[in-house]
Amino acid sequence: HPAMAVHPDLQRERASATFSPELLTHILDGSAQRSQRRREIENLVLNDPDFQHEDANFLSRSERYEVAIKKSSQMVLKMREYGIADPEEIYWFKRCGAGALTDPLSLHISMFLPTLMSQCTDQQKKKWIPLAGKLEVIGTYAQTEMGHGTHLRGLETTATYDPSTQEFILNSPTVSSIKWWPGGLGKTSNHAIVLAQLYTQGQCKGLHAFIVPIRHIGTHQPLPGVTVGDIGPKFGFDETDNGFLKLDNVRIPRENMLMKYAQVEPNGTYVKPVSEKLTYGTMVFIRSIIVGESARSLSRACTIAIRYSAVRHQSELKPGEPEPQIIDYQTQQIGR
Repeated sequence: HPAMAVHPDLQRERASATFSPELLTHILDGSAQRSQRRREIENLVLNDPDFQHEDANFLSRSERYEVAIKKSSQMVLKMREYGIADPEEIYWFKRCGAGALTDPLSLHISMFLPTLMSQCTDQQKKKWIPLAGKLEVIGTYAQTEMGHGTHLRGLETTATYDPSTQEFILNSPTVSSIKWWPGGLGKTSNHAIVLAQLYTQGQCKGLHAFIVPIRHIGTHQPLPGVTVGDIGPKFGFDETDNGFLKLDNVRIPRENMLMKYAQVEPNGTYVKPVSEKLTYGTMVFIRSIIVGESARSLSRACTIAIRYSAVRHQSELKPGEPEPQIIDYQTQQIGR
């Protein structure tokens, strides 16, 4: 926080830098104007008493989830109040607002909404985007199964078209076909974009995406044929409710298939997309985001280690002399 005092050792190290830290900040942000805007958004959070961070280390997993979902809801309301709509500005606000907690709504924002935007027809967008934007529909992205994840052809969940009712019948035919691990599925979401093998007119047409209601919007109870829940404790990401999903003859309208590229006509005729790869573009996109997040996590780790090395003093080299900063030890410099 800008108001916090800076340790004199850190001040001295920064003053001796052979480059301009502010110029480097502008380069990393993209421009001086973007640095200024990022700081403006971060200050909205830092000066807001609603975002004073609790020490999550003393909270149980359930308490961490409750705090995170409350904070996530607050962030949505605050961003509406401040008119923050640009994706990068949303990221800046959420990164600062969430603190050390992960966001239970992260998949709704990073995967569910982008998939609707990129794979819905214009007519589908008119229905789903307003609902998802107002969080009446809260979604997740259910691709990974107990048996397969990145091997898309191996996914076993099926969506069989019934032309007599113009519905798809979603099924998890095996234990290994149960959706496993999607974030937000365990407790938060009431809808899921489900990746399933499409069957129509007796033929498998490969993997396609379907919007599947999984919980009642009013009561949040699982819908008929839906078995859904939280997978339990994990190593990290305690606030994110990674979940499981089993579907038993769950029927959805034909219009719930995302049909911007591939379509199933009312009589069951399949219209092939220009490229089959368009179906799983969201997962490719999110994995590129993970690479960026990994870099940011590494940068935070390096920042913590270097700052600690600058302020930590250890051992007299000569009796009576001040203990040197550990950043000056060769072994510390090699280690970092």
